[in-house]
Amino acid sequence: MTPPREALLGALRALLGEGAVVVEPHELERYEKGWRYGRGKALAAVRPSSTEEVSRLLRHASDNGVRVVAQGANTGLVGASTPDGSGEMLVLSLERLSRTVEVDPVDRTVTADGGVLLSQLHAALEEHGLLFPIDLGADPSIGGMVATNTGGTRLLRYGDVRQNLLGLETVLADGTVLDLTRPLRKNNTGFDARQLFVGTSGVFGVVTKVVMRVVPRPVQRVTALVGLSSGAAVLGLLARLEGRLGEVLTAFEAIGAAALAPVFRHQPRLRDPFGGRLPAYTVLVELSSTLGAERLALDDLLEAALGEQLEAADGGEMTDVFPGKPSELWEIRHHVSESLRQEGETLAFDVSVPRSALAAFVDTARGTVAAGWPFVRFCDYGHWGDGGVHVNLIWNPVEAPRPASELKAELQPRLYDLAVTRFGGSYSAEHGVGPHNQAFYDLYTPELVKEVCRLLKQRLDPAGLLGTVRLG
Repeated sequence: MTPPREALLGALRALLGEGAVVVEPHELERYEKGWRYGRGKALAAVRPSSTEEVSRLLRHASDNGVRVVAQGANTGLVGASTPDGSGEMLVLSLERLSRTVEVDPVDRTVTADGGVLLSQLHAALEEHGLLFPIDLGADPSIGGMVATNTGGTRLLRYGDVRQNLLGLETVLADGTVLDLTRPLRKNNTGFDARQLFVGTSGVFGVVTKVVMRVVPRPVQRVTALVGLSSGAAVLGLLARLEGRLGEVLTAFEAIGAAALAPVFRHQPRLRDPFGGRLPAYTVLVELSSTLGAERLALDDLLEAALGEQLEAADGGEMTDVFPGKPSELWEIRHHVSESLRQEGETLAFDVSVPRSALAAFVDTARGTVAAGWPFVRFCDYGHWGDGGVHVNLIWNPVEAPRPASELKAELQPRLYDLAVTRFGGSYSAEHGVGPHNQAFYDLYTPELVKEVCRLLKQRLDPAGLLGTVRLG
């Protein structure tokens, strides 16, 4: 190691303690590789355990011109939580900043350190009969959820992180601590500075504490899988259920047949209620309520609503209805992504369009892929209740006419342009912005928005030391 690097590491150990600085290559590997995208080389990983330590670390890094990328649980899907390939960036891991979880049952809020995991938060809230209503298959950190504005499967009912955020504490690039943690639901005093740090991938500051609104935990949930013959039928069912059951409709997830079949191939312990004859679309519908079944019979409500839809269906639009235990049906949904990755080379998209255009977008995208890349399987699933859809394109590398890198370079801009330009949607419905989709941020973001971001970056991080994402 060169003397400057040795001197820097020595200073970091003095600031944070010997065990807070990770330098061994085999130990660094988990900080350098993302869950799906992103692989870099870190100068070191540093693990502060308090806001004060984060502040000292960033002040020292700023004084010495050292670049830093913040990392929570490293479960992101756009490569924004891993270092670049220079070997000159510090990974600031928040894994040890995870001691504070304070629940206020009267105010219905929870205050948590940025490194607290979602599973920790759920466990602490359960004791008070409360729930943080953002549900994911992964187990991210709370700070990371703010940085990416996480949505999840119940956004239809409860909204995303931005809609549940009451306060936060963040540390700027020069070590300044900005305390915006007042847990107020009503605070109409001008510019809302909290929102600068939501969904901006940690490039304006490192989130070290969060105050979230929480909700009473439902005492009953009911779920059903509904088979439907087309995307148009999916939207018809959504409209009917919202009109009839909007106050208790918690989730509405649609899974195309091509995306569902691999779940039963690779997860044999999960029961296929369709017996192998999958409909074009399977919708997972969930109702929930804080009222007990003796006061509000959700099973009866769902049965009646689906029965009405079945009677009103034209041409056999609804093919099957299978009520089931919520835990069992959600397990099917949560294994879709994992199962698809076992099918071959995969290119995953996270896009959104206006809900009314979802069926047309998916049909058009499927036709585009079939016409230009007939060896590619089109698998779609996701949060149709929110206008979001995950499209996974899968192929056998042995049968492909060109290398995967070339195919991805062809397919990614075609699908994104279709979503954004033709259907007025977004190239990133909920995964955020990172190196994986930086080029599309640059392409589709209005120049005035980028100019405002440049001005903010110049004020909050003038030397450009935080993160690997460019918003300006």
